Amino acid sequence: MASNAPDAIAIAGKFQFATWAAGAVPIAFVLHLLLVRSSGSDSGGLGLLFTVFLAAAAFLWLGVVSEIVPEPYLDEVFHIPQAQKYCEGKFLEWDDKITTPPGLYWLSILIPQAAKSSGLIASYACDPKTLRATNAIGVIVLSYIALLCRKEIEARLHQAHSSVSIKAVSQYAMHTAFNIALFPLLFFFSGLYYTDVVSTAVVLTAFLNHLHRVGRAHSSFLSDIVTVGLGLWTLTMRQTNVFWVVVFMGGLEAVHSVKSLRPQSVAQPSMTTLSEQLLFFIKRWSVGHVHDLPLHMAYPEDMLFTAVSLIVAALCNPIRVVRQIWPYVTILGAFAGFVAWNGGVVLGDKSNHVATIHLPQMLYIWAFFGFFSLPLFVPYVVFAMDALRSVFISQKNGAGKESGSASTKAKSETPNASSNSATQPVLSLPLKFFSAIFNNRLLWPLYLVATFVLSTLIVRFNTIIHPFTLADNRHYMFYVFRYTIRRAPWIRYFLILPYTVSRWFVWGTLSGCTNWTPTPYKDDCSAYYHSSSPSPFTCDPFVVADATHKTTTGESQGAQAQTQKELQQRYIQDPLLFSTEPVSTSTGLIFLLATTLSLITAPLVEPRYFIIPWVVWRLLVPAWRLHDHQTAANSLFDGATPTSAWGRFVNFCRSYDVRLILETVWFIAINFITGYIFLTKPYVWKAEDGSILDEGRLQRFMW
Repeated sequence: MASNAPDAIAIAGKFQFATWAAGAVPIAFVLHLLLVRSSGSDSGGLGLLFTVFLAAAAFLWLGVVSEIVPEPYLDEVFHIPQAQKYCEGKFLEWDDKITTPPGLYWLSILIPQAAKSSGLIASYACDPKTLRATNAIGVIVLSYIALLCRKEIEARLHQAHSSVSIKAVSQYAMHTAFNIALFPLLFFFSGLYYTDVVSTAVVLTAFLNHLHRVGRAHSSFLSDIVTVGLGLWTLTMRQTNVFWVVVFMGGLEAVHSVKSLRPQSVAQPSMTTLSEQLLFFIKRWSVGHVHDLPLHMAYPEDMLFTAVSLIVAALCNPIRVVRQIWPYVTILGAFAGFVAWNGGVVLGDKSNHVATIHLPQMLYIWAFFGFFSLPLFVPYVVFAMDALRSVFISQKNGAGKESGSASTKAKSETPNASSNSATQPVLSLPLKFFSAIFNNRLLWPLYLVATFVLSTLIVRFNTIIHPFTLADNRHYMFYVFRYTIRRAPWIRYFLILPYTVSRWFVWGTLSGCTNWTPTPYKDDCSAYYHSSSPSPFTCDPFVVADATHKTTTGESQGAQAQTQKELQQRYIQDPLLFSTEPVSTSTGLIFLLATTLSLITAPLVEPRYFIIPWVVWRLLVPAWRLHDHQTAANSLFDGATPTSAWGRFVNFCRSYDVRLILETVWFIAINFITGYIFLTKPYVWKAEDGSILDEGRLQRFMW
């Protein structure tokens, strides 16, 4: 057995080269950006740098894994022999222990055979290294598709408030796509023959098609057929992809169908009763004027109004909605037919994959996101620095003057009751009550209490530990559970706090700028912060119209139209111009719904189940710029002249999302550590009584 152990010196040499390559890319990347920033050059060189590094890293990882672990390992024991049967043309033979459809095997066989038939390659072997190369190529393709998806996301968000389309690919989109490919779970399995990499790439292909569809007012029949084909393709990879195609993409297209109605603006009349108020807004919702703010402007009540208004709009426009989403209904019908024919969702080993309501998955996922996306939480560090410095400044200057001015301001803004009583009609008590609740953010404390109570109940009554988690110490999740949830009962409840904080940070990162952002910089967060361009989908049912100032509801004119040349010039001056706009509230809610449905039926806590939710979330995260804050950041950048090295660095931080660099370094570090452990720390699997398991084959730690 010792002869099978890897040579530590040889591996150290290979990893030394890998470390040099991985460590050089952030430095080279920063130097390249600092050089091209002042000249205004395009970012083609940056894209080339990312592509070359990703290809080199993926195939280096594939080569090292195939040399040290040449034989199929863990789930490859099932996947590789099945693919080899397909190579031999034995398409009717199937291993009952495989639970996922054969999409990966088809792709691994058909594409190389087509390349061989066309003369692109001379031969093709179905050995483990060649089959694993499917995922090495797949992670590069995935990165490119992610780039196109992020470009289309930015184009759709810009399209909502400008008549001029964008054509440039932002640096933020390129770096985001690169980091997605480096995401540790994706990159790790790019060197093994698992389904995750290719499955994610196919889902992103379907997502890209969806983004093209919502860029048009109406979809063509050909587009509908392509959508059905892509959706079915995703289901041949993994069954749970149905939630991302049908629920997520189908849900977004249903929203698009009602929002594209674009009703004419109408003046909100002055109403005095709750029934009049609700009836008016239900009518507005029914014609497509739904309430759907940018996510960073939405409070809990806005999310409630968004969901209700969209349901009303969809029910009142069923033909329009069905016309848009019938491809997704067809995919759902095909999936239901498969489940009925198969007798269940999984293909084989049904006894260990029984669907179970497992709500703690929606607690674990936020901690998962929080760990891997730690560098994206830099804005909260800046906000904390600002808050601390503001406290010291206020203590130094004295709070009396500030509070006095605030009191004066409050009094000046308070309407005169006697003067208003003659013009403002008297509101009914129910309307006053609900307006007071929803207009004064009183749902916030209720939301906070409810989430804590619900989390506690979930932990108490629905914590499930799958037998695989208890028995398989080859996976990191075994040790996570061993040293947390299984350590002591009180730890389960203590973890509610990090779950909650992680959820806040993850949702805040998806929202982009928050209400904590200093007022002078809010225009940089969203086009809708500017008073001349309010969100066209603002329809709050408890905004009471003033008798002297009529409130207009309906489509706004948006930002002033610009020429393509003017837009290009602005982009050269501000590379984050297209990237900082957050997604809408409806997108965030539908993402949350799809994530919930895809996870809560799985009794096994498996990090690979979180890959697609993380990738989709990461694509939706807007860019963040380090503003010249009036407190902490301002003192940090004092004295930075534009021509000095420090001044150039400051300008770079203001025109590039520096979180991405930290994220790259973070992912490289995780990939190096987990890869090193996988390759150099094998062990013999033993039972509790000391007997050797799995015929003495070397086991390795992995995700």
